[in-house]
Amino acid sequence: MSGHSKWATTKHKKAVVDAKRSKLNTKLIKNIEVAARMGGGDPAGNPTLYDAIQKAKKSSVTKDNIDRAVQRGSGAEAGGAEYATIMYEGYGPNGVAFLIECLTDNKNRAAMEVRTAMSRNGGSLADPGSVSYLFHRKGVIIVPTSQEGRSVSEDDVLEATLEAGAEDVNDLGESFEVVTEATDLVAVRTALQAAGVDYDSADASFVPSMQVELDHDGAGKVLRLFEALEDLDDVQNVFANFDIPDDVLETVDA
Repeated sequence: MSGHSKWATTKHKKAVVDAKRSKLNTKLIKNIEVAARMGGGDPAGNPTLYDAIQKAKKSSVTKDNIDRAVQRGSGAEAGGAEYATIMYEGYGPNGVAFLIECLTDNKNRAAMEVRTAMSRNGGSLADPGSVSYLFHRKGVIIVPTSQEGRSVSEDDVLEATLEAGAEDVNDLGESFEVVTEATDLVAVRTALQAAGVDYDSADASFVPSMQVELDHDGAGKVLRLFEALEDLDDVQNVFANFDIPDDVLETVDA
């Protein structure tokens, strides 16, 4: 998943400063609200909330906005919406499988917008179960190689995480991708912190069991669909099983 991961990591960095920052922040705040509603407003006792807050901080969401989201979600402040999680499945160009995770207060709106984005960009929705079997639920932690004046090596990451449950460490160039069982995500993230190693994100994710390698034309089409879906307000995460070789990724970025 090297090309996919590198592209996603680069996109994450750009999202902090690009024109979509406000939309990204809205999604991060929504994550915080839901995590607080599901597990309480204390990050120390709610690992999902802790990680949602850390991710928001990494994207420069203000402390005031974070605190208010926690209060709304936990019921300490009025105004929180009732969100439902919905997973859509589909296929994009070149037979690439897509899982689209929505967090919405209007299921009909979410379904219509996802269906429209798919059809306008060469994709189509599929029946439940027709795509999800191609993915496994995993924990994914992104660790930058450059951290406050020091360089983090693959050995540093392996030494910190192996005993905590890390299954794999992938070198993405400017960062490492640590893959764990979903149930080991918190333990591995905590082990990194204990070792003094910072991380950009720690999320439960859907990792594909097989990938579709894309050429330049296919990569352009698939990424247009991917970004059209991510641009929807109700879409929280998009997972897909494409792989873009490094040389192709460079031409697409250009």
